[in-house]
Amino acid sequence: MPYLRSKRLPVRVLAVTTALAAALGLGAQTPAGAAEPPRPPETAAAQGMSADRPHGFASLAGGTTGGAGGKVVTVRTQADLAKYAAADEPYIIRVAAAIDVAPFGSDIDVASDKTIVGVGTSGEIVHGELHLNPGTHNVIIRNLTIRDSYVEGDWDGKTTDFDAVQMDSVHHVWIDHNRFTHMGDGLLDVRKNSEYVTVSYNRFDTHNKAFGIGWTDDVRTQITIDHNWFRGTKQRNPSADNCAYAHLYNNYLSAQVDDGDPVWSYGNYARGRTKMVIENSYYDGVQHPYQADETAELVQRGSVLKDTTGRHDTRGTAFDPHAFYPYRLDPAAAVPALVKKYSGPQKSIGTRTVLNVPADYPTVQAAVDAVPTGNDGAVTLAVAPGTYREQVRIPATKPNLTLLGTGDDRADTVIVYDTPNEYGGSSGSATVLIAARDVTVRHLTVINDFDEAAHDLNSEQALAMKTTGDRIVFEDTAFKGNQDTLMTDSPKLDTVSRVYLRDSYIEGDVDFVYGRATTVIENSLIKALSRGSNSNNGYITAASTWKNNPYGFLVTGSRIISDAPAGTFHLGRPWHPGGEPDAIGQVLIRDTELPAAIKASPWTDMGGFSWRDARFSEYRNFGPGAAVTADRPQMSTEDAARHEVADYLAGTDGWAPYRR
Repeated sequence: MPYLRSKRLPVRVLAVTTALAAALGLGAQTPAGAAEPPRPPETAAAQGMSADRPHGFASLAGGTTGGAGGKVVTVRTQADLAKYAAADEPYIIRVAAAIDVAPFGSDIDVASDKTIVGVGTSGEIVHGELHLNPGTHNVIIRNLTIRDSYVEGDWDGKTTDFDAVQMDSVHHVWIDHNRFTHMGDGLLDVRKNSEYVTVSYNRFDTHNKAFGIGWTDDVRTQITIDHNWFRGTKQRNPSADNCAYAHLYNNYLSAQVDDGDPVWSYGNYARGRTKMVIENSYYDGVQHPYQADETAELVQRGSVLKDTTGRHDTRGTAFDPHAFYPYRLDPAAAVPALVKKYSGPQKSIGTRTVLNVPADYPTVQAAVDAVPTGNDGAVTLAVAPGTYREQVRIPATKPNLTLLGTGDDRADTVIVYDTPNEYGGSSGSATVLIAARDVTVRHLTVINDFDEAAHDLNSEQALAMKTTGDRIVFEDTAFKGNQDTLMTDSPKLDTVSRVYLRDSYIEGDVDFVYGRATTVIENSLIKALSRGSNSNNGYITAASTWKNNPYGFLVTGSRIISDAPAGTFHLGRPWHPGGEPDAIGQVLIRDTELPAAIKASPWTDMGGFSWRDARFSEYRNFGPGAAVTADRPQMSTEDAARHEVADYLAGTDGWAPYRR
């Protein structure tokens, strides 16, 4: 756009903060003897649904982060899964299909620094095993179904070793929200001094030997086992041999295999020199619900025992789990309902990948770079409070992103840079450039702090944000700059892109909301900054809408403020990029408060094009800057009914972001 010199004055920003909260409560009685601390209404099981980091022993000694910091990939074939799982570098691997492994019972090796997560309930590994070799560490396996390597006639698993997951001499592993069923030997084997392991919210079913821990004479393994459902299994639910610390809580054992075996059908077993603590679990119809060797220690408290028989061993003092990590118990009586609801693969897990900045990715751009080309899953870039001095580029090949500031206020998380238009035009200048579709930005501030007073350039416009993608949403977002602060555009003149801003803040002085995208600004604050003039301090809009697009800019239900003198600011002017005659700007400002700074004749010409040939209008504005004159076209009530938020954004796909 033609440059008009602008000098910025300090301003205060109006901040809007939105908070959302949800809680789930289950009213169940705690059995006598259970030690239940006071707790908020949300259950521990419900909290586990939203956790993207492990609890328990896997959270200690540096924690378990899996593939965090690595690239995100989506796999649907055995070849791709095997390739990325065995890679040297970290990966977040989304399994989005049922992968039939061949040959039958084959291993897929999983190397260190990996997250393997099923997308909703679609991720399955059929006829194969995930195998972690000695020395492997920092692995997360979540939300998968691993099934059907059972060899007919081999109930005892003596002819094969086709586990669902097997690990030897590993550390820092989190096994969470999976279903393991109908395999060829064990379902889950944690072996040979593996350490810092958490196994949570899984389903073990339709099997003989469910979950074994040990295969060593050493006593080193530390393992947390919680909110799992063992159903239709015979033994090893789990069997823990020579564990330094085995903490079992809120597990549910039911429908034990009834084959008349008086010894080897059992629930939890502390073997060797294991120290085991069991809390608030639920045993329904289980023979030998918990038992211990003479050399082991087992403490049980608060569990519900329904129709159980056989051994109920307790001996020694074991250990205090609270000495290692914080945790919260659900009431034992509530465990069946909770575990049935929350264990196993969940539709909500794996559908949204969260990349944490700077915890896992040092910059916002590094997180963007980790998103796969052609991304087909929702990815959230969770940006912690701080100031990030960088330019961010979201290319057209990386859709379905959310850029989320995680501070208490949008001012807490700031992306800022200082490139003017002189260096690379509008795309080179923008602090953040969004070319992808279906991108949402929430709860942060984007600034271009180029210092015009300190430079003398031909093109000193300086963009905070430029968009060219379709279906872009800004919520509780601030844009700060001078000229050309916010450009909402499209890839070419006759391509319509749509942008929706809600509860946001925009400041600038010259053409600081401009472009050809269909853009709705609702319930927002717009500040027109003074440039120190007594006659002309600038222009709010500069629309370049394609002539065949009836919907350009809509400002509705908002407030415009200014520190400029009365009668010195324009509502807008028509921008014809490069003299393009088919760029006929459309702007409607309606139901919006206008300040005294707005001129009596608020629309003006630009580049030889008359504003009267554009499509500029107002409707039901108010405030000291509002008026009805010959130079202020007013939209009729009939036409206004066809120029609501829904009309601007619907397009051909019925897009309605304002409803959420």
